[in-house]
This record gives sequence, structure tokens and C-alpha cells, in this order.
Amino acid sequence: MNLNDMIKETGAWLRGTGANADIVVSSRVRLARNLSEFPFPHRASSEHREKIAAAVLRAVTGCPAFANSLVLGIEEITPLDKQLLAEKHIISLEFLECGENAKVIIGEKETISLMVNEEDHLRLQAMQPGLQLMDAWKLVDEVDTQLSRRIRFAYSQDWGYLTACPTNTGTGMRASLMLHLPCLVISKQINKILHVITKFGLVARGLYGEGTEPSGNFFQISNQITLGRSEEDLIDNIERIGKQVVGHEQKARKVLVTKSRTELEDRVFRAYGILRNARTVSSAETLELLSDLRLGTELGMIQEVDRELLNELLMLVQPAHLQKTEGSELSPAERDIKRANLIRRKLE
Repeated sequence: MNLNDMIKETGAWLRGTGANADIVVSSRVRLARNLSEFPFPHRASSEHREKIAAAVLRAVTGCPAFANSLVLGIEEITPLDKQLLAEKHIISLEFLECGENAKVIIGEKETISLMVNEEDHLRLQAMQPGLQLMDAWKLVDEVDTQLSRRIRFAYSQDWGYLTACPTNTGTGMRASLMLHLPCLVISKQINKILHVITKFGLVARGLYGEGTEPSGNFFQISNQITLGRSEEDLIDNIERIGKQVVGHEQKARKVLVTKSRTELEDRVFRAYGILRNARTVSSAETLELLSDLRLGTELGMIQEVDRELLNELLMLVQPAHLQKTEGSELSPAERDIKRANLIRRKLE
């Protein structure tokens, strides 16, 4: 597997399957871990970081989940490839600024991945399509167990897993759901919903997580608390609140279909018409239009477009994906033209 192979196929977490996949795009569980004998990355020397990377790579060898994986050092990843991996949710925005001996290890089908020497020594994550947080947790927990047999993690009987940022101390776990909530936005209920979930220890962010604003009616909700509760309890809380949010979106869809069907159909078919005919379209506008088209598809207004294709387009229309597909760097105006061409071709 190489980076070019990753352009040809979208990750398995974008298959459009799993529970409530009409609203829940994906589930992700991420664990932060540190090796007990080394300083945290922001205090580690170049020699420390090199030894950390070597120890992690040795530990990963033999893990079934990472068989046939792709290992990349930050020094060999071009700026465009870094952006590509960020668009695929494999690396964080913080990883883009990492120094030497930072590495990313990517399992087949992008279901499991591992960042080395980011904010913590290890950032291990698993992703699944739809509402499958427990499945993602089981996968990442199994790999975590395998790694813990080969390397010793920094752990306190009182505080749990020790992390560079105190907010991650404890389980070291962040779990999240990526949700498509267009009707809560249209009906102006979204702010109330997002305010309520904060009372249950959750936070809402944009398509690319921390530091990003929601766009295209896509929201990531994740836990804020990592200390004092078990991983299973945290997963259960997010799933329970996530299902409630899904229920509110489903109700909002039914109300809009019943009371404002003509306006909703007009919105959906305008989006479909623009996407099928536009000659230039920006990234931000595309997300809004794909959101409307996705809604129309899920409501049965449009039969000829399926969920998996729309999930694929969410990736392919991003700047780095467009440029990698084209094989050259493109100006913003050139990207807008290529994006429109790509969408028209995919929707034919």
C-alpha cells in the first residue's frame, strides 16, 4: 500500500453502512499513550524522539491490525500529502507541525492508524462507518493491549494513563461521532441541541475535529471527560446522547417533509441541479450542496445517487484529494473547475 493507492479507494469507514448511517457518517475512538521511560514529546530531545519511534515500530510489528500497513516518516511526507492525510482524518492538524521522528502508521482500509511523536508518544485511533462506537473501541482496545505487551506505558494507579495534556489523563480516550444534521440546522434547533449536550460532558466541533468550525451541516460530537470513568461508560454515554441527537434530527426531517415538502424539495433539487451542471464550485459551497443532496437522497427524493458515492465525494472534492488526483498542484481557481468537473462526472 502507498499514498497513491489511498487516492483510488476511500476508507472503509466511509462505506455508508452501520446503524443510523443516514445520519451518523462515522464513529471514531482515539487513545493517547506515552512510554514510561521517556519525556513527553514537547520535552523530548531529538535522541529521545528517535528511540520512541524505534520502540513503537518494533511494538507494532506483529500486530495483526497493522499487517501490510503503510509507515511514513514526517520527513518523507510532502506538504500536499500531509494535507491529504488530514483530509482523510488519519493525522491531526497538530501533526502537520510536528518535528523530526514523527511518524504515521496506516492499517489497511484506513480502519486503524497510529501517530507517533505528536502531542503524545502514541495516538492510536480506529474508525468505523455509522454508529459503531463499541466496535471501534473493541478494535482499538485489542491493539492497545497488544502494544502494552511490548512497550510499557506511563500509568498511575491514582490518575490512569498519563498524557501531555491533563485533559486527556485517565483513560486517554476521545470517542466521537460524525453526524449530518441538516434539518436541525434548517429548523434552527441546532444551537439548543448543542448547548444541551455540553451538560452531559460532550462537545461539538467541525468536520476535522478540534479547532474547526462545523460546515456543510456536519458535526463531530465527542467526550470532554477522560478521568474518573471507564472507557465503556464513556462510550455508552456518547452512544446514548448520539442516539438522542439522531432522534431529534429524524423528528425534524419528518416535520419538514410534512409541513414544508415543496420548499425542501426545491432546496434538494436546486442543489442537485447545480452539482450536475456547475462549471466551477468552491469547497465551501460544495459541502453545502452535498449536504442538501445527501438529505434528498436519504428522504427518497432522489433515487439515482447512493450514500456511499456521497461519502466518497466528501473526500474527493477536498483540495489535496483534487490535486493528488490531477497529479499536480492547482491554484484555488483551478481547483474549483476540477472540482466541478469531478462532481459532474461522478453524478452522471
